[in-house]
Amino acid sequence: MVNETRKIINDPVHGFITIDHPLLLQIIAHPYYQRLRRIHQMAFAHLVYPGAVHTRLHHSLGAYHLMCDALRELKGKGFEINAEEELGAKVAILLHDIGHGPFSHALENVLIKDVNHEAISLAIMEVLNKEFNGQLDIAIKIFTNRYPKKFLHQLISGQLDVDRMDYLTRDSFFTGVSEGVIGYDRIIKMLTVHDGELMVEEKAIYSIEKFLVSRRLMYWQVYLHKTVLSAEKNLVKIIERAKELIGEKKELFSGSLALDFFLHNEENNYPITKHLDQFCQLDDFDLTSAIKNWMSHPDKILSNLCRFIVDRNLLKVKLQANPFSQNLVQELRHKVCVEFGLDEKEAGYFVFTGEAANTTYNTMDERINILFKDGSVKDISKVDNALIHQTLSSPVKKFYICHTR
Repeated sequence: MVNETRKIINDPVHGFITIDHPLLLQIIAHPYYQRLRRIHQMAFAHLVYPGAVHTRLHHSLGAYHLMCDALRELKGKGFEINAEEELGAKVAILLHDIGHGPFSHALENVLIKDVNHEAISLAIMEVLNKEFNGQLDIAIKIFTNRYPKKFLHQLISGQLDVDRMDYLTRDSFFTGVSEGVIGYDRIIKMLTVHDGELMVEEKAIYSIEKFLVSRRLMYWQVYLHKTVLSAEKNLVKIIERAKELIGEKKELFSGSLALDFFLHNEENNYPITKHLDQFCQLDDFDLTSAIKNWMSHPDKILSNLCRFIVDRNLLKVKLQANPFSQNLVQELRHKVCVEFGLDEKEAGYFVFTGEAANTTYNTMDERINILFKDGSVKDISKVDNALIHQTLSSPVKKFYICHTR
């Protein structure tokens, strides 16, 4: 007799992933979860690293697999985690990114203003909880850090969570950038709990430092690569222009009912909980199709911005340590005005500045604490001869300018 409560998924990064509970299988089969197949994990990184076409579904399954490993390790060390808590933690990590919109972080707070993906994830989890008759109660408490065992939340959201362990490993694998390779298996083996908090044993100090340095390198080499940055900002400008044309009562339709809903009803789409069905119809395909349609739109700003993306003829980007002079911005905008026949305001769609920042180890965030053999606890930045010290706790900021070639 075939066992329908146990499935094996073959993952290129972690090998075989086992799904062994009916609730987990029901969640994975749900249309809201299956939507994650249609959202790129790394937005436009494939324009630089052609292999980076993995999805949010790949990542959430990988993070779930690492959660299973971490819970097994902690239970093996004698820490009490009952069956309900274990299932809750697995459900929470499986759904932690379910609120991401098209192209993941690229359009956060742009397509739907003032609503982040964590808030949408929680709203979707609450809808699923009703659908599954309260079986997600503990998962929601863990996700929102309202469950007494804080270390379960820290496994999902912290500076050393299984979410980061998977995306660094997975993104490194699919981009081919070896600097992102981390020893996640050793880190998981060294996890422990002290005074209810998640910590790592002192033997893992070097693995943690490598993990943090790898994350820093991946940000500047991959996530904030100037071509990726250009494509993401180009997409933001497309949405801004589309909304501006709609605000001017110009005719504009994307070919997607879900996308048109959020573009045309901006003042009415809050709270998002009222429109989750529409939101869960949105994915990368809606945006990609709209961009292709708008290449032939009569508005030359919108059509050119869309053509840049489709043809991968992106705006040129320059990064530097200091802000760019306003004189340079004005000079470049003037050239665009002459070339495209635009006014100064319209030229701002093709010439603009901003800043990108990354922090290796944020001491204001969830700390990474090391538990020593003598029972003492130290923050990773305070251990003797620490590689991750106070100077690496400050954000590295780079200023950028995007402009036509």
